[in-house]
Amino acid sequence: MSGSSPKSLRRRGIAPLALALALLTAACGGGGSDSSGTDSEAGASPVSASARAAAAEKQLDKNTLVPLEGKAPTPELPVTVDSSDGRRVTVEDASRILPLNGGVAEIVFTLGLGDRVVGRDITATFAEAKKLPQVTKAHDVSAESVLSLRPTVVLADTDTGPKEAVDQIRDAGVPVVVLDPATRLADVSTRTTRIAEALGVPAAGKALNARMDKELSAARAAVPKGSEPKVAFLYMRGSAAVYLMGGKGSGADSLIDAAGAVDAGVEAGLDKPFTPLTSEALVSAQPDVILMMDKGLESVGGVDGLVDIPGIRETPAGANRRVVTLEDGVLLSFGPRTPLVIDILVDRIHGG
Repeated sequence: MSGSSPKSLRRRGIAPLALALALLTAACGGGGSDSSGTDSEAGASPVSASARAAAAEKQLDKNTLVPLEGKAPTPELPVTVDSSDGRRVTVEDASRILPLNGGVAEIVFTLGLGDRVVGRDITATFAEAKKLPQVTKAHDVSAESVLSLRPTVVLADTDTGPKEAVDQIRDAGVPVVVLDPATRLADVSTRTTRIAEALGVPAAGKALNARMDKELSAARAAVPKGSEPKVAFLYMRGSAAVYLMGGKGSGADSLIDAAGAVDAGVEAGLDKPFTPLTSEALVSAQPDVILMMDKGLESVGGVDGLVDIPGIRETPAGANRRVVTLEDGVLLSFGPRTPLVIDILVDRIHGG
């Protein structure tokens, strides 16, 4: 999931930032050290959370991925896997991989197979993918563009379309493995496992899942004891008059929970992923913090414009101008960079 729409939607010491950077680098490199051990033994503290968040922000600012440590895996093929469109797909060659989703592409690159990727979807915006030919316009796949790159395997998800384009790619003899969208934190490991198996590198998938588990454990260990703020996820596009509040299944709800907070929309009884925003719903939810995407906040005129929206100022978050934002393509991407998102959320949500 790209995160660009609802659908696709600290430790003691002289240099805590340097220490956190070292910890994160070790974890991202896939080494044997447990990045959660230091924080767990020392106990969570605001200092450790701030240092981890600063290191995470630095890594995200680079807009690059950190592949698994060691030699790139060699696919062992052929393999036959289940596809989410109900088919059984046999992959015989992974020399020219084409992921039609940014989150899927992140996993492929992080598994160490980036040099085999021949094209990209519009949502693959990380640095390693930017020079690759783009095969989508808006979010529609061009079958002609895909086939011109001669892929040996295409990775799509159930949101990939139009259906006619996917059928045309398949009819040309290209194996198309369809995946379920990742809409919550728990989906990341499942998605990673399925991609690794489809590409003939299951051991790399297990290694990447183990690395992400360690990183998530370390991030959660930095949650201050006794802190449980209410966070409302707002999806806004001011220019299009789109004002939505996240509820159960928004994707943000699982991130908020992982960061040790309470999703205000879910607690207020919003049982759909997104519900049109009303001042009554906001006042009822009473969030302590508002979570948004960068472009969403920008579209309403920043924090000054946000608090002028009816109902915002009447919440603790609005009154205290407690607004947390992350880049659109990262917040709900649900992939190898998600532990960095949790590091940042833990610090910003609980930091007051």
